[in-house]
Amino acid sequence: MTDWELPERYETAGGTVRWARFGEGPPVVLLHGTPFSSYVWRDVGRALAAHHEVYVWDMLGYGRSEMREGQDVSLRAQAEIFAALLEHWGLREPSVVAHDFGGAVSLRARLLHGAAYARLALVDVVALAPWGSPFFRLVAEHARVFEQLPPHLHRALVREYVGTASGPGLHPATLDALAGPWLGEQGQAAFYRQIAQADQRYTDEIEPRLDELDLPVLVCWGAADSWLPPERGKDLASRIPGARLTLLDGAGHLAQEDAPARLTGALTEFLSAGR
Repeated sequence: MTDWELPERYETAGGTVRWARFGEGPPVVLLHGTPFSSYVWRDVGRALAAHHEVYVWDMLGYGRSEMREGQDVSLRAQAEIFAALLEHWGLREPSVVAHDFGGAVSLRARLLHGAAYARLALVDVVALAPWGSPFFRLVAEHARVFEQLPPHLHRALVREYVGTASGPGLHPATLDALAGPWLGEQGQAAFYRQIAQADQRYTDEIEPRLDELDLPVLVCWGAADSWLPPERGKDLASRIPGARLTLLDGAGHLAQEDAPARLTGALTEFLSAGR
């Protein structure tokens, strides 16, 4: 990830969170999901920076942020960190764009911690039960066993798993960048740690409250998402008052990689509507 740097640091009780900001204009914060990092936003984020001050961060235990034994990297913890980050940045009402687990993090921060957003875009997000593939559930139940896989088998597993998030397939360099943080002794343990702590109760707590969202919401979904099918996006949009739904043809779960221009266009139109 030599072309993507997160030079700033924010200290939490669980370790150091890395972040960056760039561009000028109304603030927009981008949240990634699992098992990814802010790297997935590199193209879309740079495009949005033409008219926005863009904030990106790697969740605790992900990407460039600190990984260590005993960390709480649950959705509950990430939402608390995000709410604290917004205060640290001095952002009272930014626009927020969230992907995958980042969706649950942003929704928890809003509904449970009082975080204020101007607008919220949810891209192929984890928000409605049930979620988690059979593989995901298997790993969650046997995380300690998977942690002991030989490194070459772990590497193959991570690369294969990450690769399935794309509809047309990832460029080898992109796959290397997304899988890289999860390799090595520290990364391997962190990979299974975050899966083991992925508890559906953290979305169950907010699912009944989605109708309380009182801000403009855009739901974007890859029409070829095999992780979270587009029907899930339609269901989510129907539960949020006034939410708009945009389907991205040919895009899988990683719409940022599969359809960056179309996703950027949809986000730009949505974000500019509030100006």
